[in-house]
Amino acid sequence: MVNHQIIDTHLEQVRNWGNTTYLDEGLVLSDRIADASIPANPTRLNFILMALCKKGRAQYSIDTREQRVQPGDLLFISERHIVDNYMASPDFECQCIMVSTEFYHSFVQNVKNVSSLLLFSMNNPVVQLTPREIQVYGNYYQTIRNKIADKQHHYRTDLVKALLLAMFYDMSGVIWRIEQSEQKTHTRADAFFARFIRLLENNFRTERRVSWYAQQLCITPKYLSEVVKQVSKRTPNEWIDSYVILEIRVLLKNSTKSIKEITDELCFPNQSFLGKYFKERVGMSPSEYRKS
Repeated sequence: MVNHQIIDTHLEQVRNWGNTTYLDEGLVLSDRIADASIPANPTRLNFILMALCKKGRAQYSIDTREQRVQPGDLLFISERHIVDNYMASPDFECQCIMVSTEFYHSFVQNVKNVSSLLLFSMNNPVVQLTPREIQVYGNYYQTIRNKIADKQHHYRTDLVKALLLAMFYDMSGVIWRIEQSEQKTHTRADAFFARFIRLLENNFRTERRVSWYAQQLCITPKYLSEVVKQVSKRTPNEWIDSYVILEIRVLLKNSTKSIKEITDELCFPNQSFLGKYFKERVGMSPSEYRKS
């Protein structure tokens, strides 16, 4: 009998993939993914993966949807999605960037960046780049790889974060180009999920009830939960928490606002409630996170 058990793959494991360079904080680069020991079973990726195919061919499925990759294709897989049926030609080469969610949240500037990339990648898991876009991605890849290798640089991690943020902004031009040129047909579930994410993006600071979002979409909370879980492999509550936690992180790291001001801005009843909420999900208090 074939074993279809889903295997969880974490970023620490992929350091052993072909020719990797990495930061302990949560970043791995590899240009020899063909050498990787990718499990034969369905694999849930617990990190964000972006890669540019340089040579050869590959095919795989994301959440049972088949994908094919050829030279010049950029593929993107956000965390928690399941990859299966992976096959690649012997000469398959790609420039692969893998980022932990924690590390991604440490350099992303606001929640809009998260949701636009998320929605785009779910509807466009593989896209063909123009020659100029291929060069831009390749330049960032090589520069980031060189900076990771420069272990004597006192600001190495901060420099890599800045380069990654610049790359994500630069590659957002790909999102704009494709969204302007294509009118893809989305399922009803995709449409509800996209509307939920946009509602969440605009209202998470004041609304954290699944029932409220369902009411705005004129559907039941149960149906909203089913749709969101089907499309994204997460529950609405997990999405709400991820947006709130990301905003708290950004405010703690990138602003001088007091914890009392952050509490008021995000409509928590009091500082103690915010502190407990944050610690349960991050593993440290807001004050400890700000100092870390």
